[in-house]
Amino acid sequence: MRTQGTRGRLADTFAAARNEGRAVLVGYLPAGYPTVEGGIEAIRAMVEAGVDAVEIGLPYSDPTIDGPAVQEAVDAALRGGVTTADVLRTVEAVAETGAPTLVMTYWNPVERYGVERFAADLAAAGGAGTITPDLPPEEAGPWLAAAARHDLDPVFLVAPSSTDERIRLVTSITGGFVYAASLMGVTGVRQSVGAGAEGLVKRVRSATDLPVAVGLGVRDGDQAATVAAFADGVIVGSALVGTLLAAERAGTGLAGGLEGIRALTADLAAGVRRPAPAAVDA
Repeated sequence: MRTQGTRGRLADTFAAARNEGRAVLVGYLPAGYPTVEGGIEAIRAMVEAGVDAVEIGLPYSDPTIDGPAVQEAVDAALRGGVTTADVLRTVEAVAETGAPTLVMTYWNPVERYGVERFAADLAAAGGAGTITPDLPPEEAGPWLAAAARHDLDPVFLVAPSSTDERIRLVTSITGGFVYAASLMGVTGVRQSVGAGAEGLVKRVRSATDLPVAVGLGVRDGDQAATVAAFADGVIVGSALVGTLLAAERAGTGLAGGLEGIRALTADLAAGVRRPAPAAVDA
C-alpha cells in the first residue's frame, strides 16, 4: 500500500471526522447561481448547516460529466456573466468560514486563465485545492507542479471501470482525498447509490492511505448514512443544486433556496453521523 501525505486543511478535516467516528460531508454548489452574491450566501448556508468541506463549481460551457440539475444552474450562471474572478471571489468568501474550499473545474478554464496564475490566485483566495475531472493523470504534470508550489491539494477521480493499475496511478498523484465516482455516467440524484461503490472504495484503500470520498447519486440523509458506513467522505452536489432550482421554480427565490439548503444539509449531516448498523451473526 502506498503511503502519501496530505496537505493541511483537508487532512485535518478528515482526521477530525475520523476521530468522531463519522464520515466527512462534502457539499457542491456552482459559483454564480442564482447570482454571485446569492451563490456565496447559499454555500455559506451549507457550511453553517453542517457541510465540512466545500466544492465550488467553476461554470463551464461544455460540462461533460454534469447532469441536468448542475447544467441548468451552470448555464444560468454563465448567462449571468460569471467569470473565473467571480469564482475566486466566491472561494475567498467561503474559505473565511474555515471550511476547506476546493474548486471543481474542467481543465480548459484553468489552462486559459494560466496554470501558475490560477494556482497562485486560488491559494491567495484561501482555496485548499482543486478537483479536475477531465485532466488525465498522464497530462497533469504542470498542474501538479503549480499545486505543490502553492500548497494546494490536487484531487483526482476514480470510477468503477478503473483498473487496479489506473487506481494506483491516480492515487500516486492525488492529494487531500480520492474522489470515488459511485457509478458511470453524469452527476445526478439516484434512487440508490451505485452498487459497486463499496467495492471501489476497498480497491482504492488497497492502493493508498488517503481518505476516500464517494460522490454521484447521494440525495438525502439515508443515502448519506449508507455511504458513510464504508467511505471516509460523502459528496453531495445535484441534490443541493436541485434545491436552489426548485425554489426558483416555486417562486420563493433565494430565501426559499437558502431554507431548503439548510434543511437538506442538516439531514445529510445527521446521516453521516449515524452509527453504522451492527453486524448480524449468520
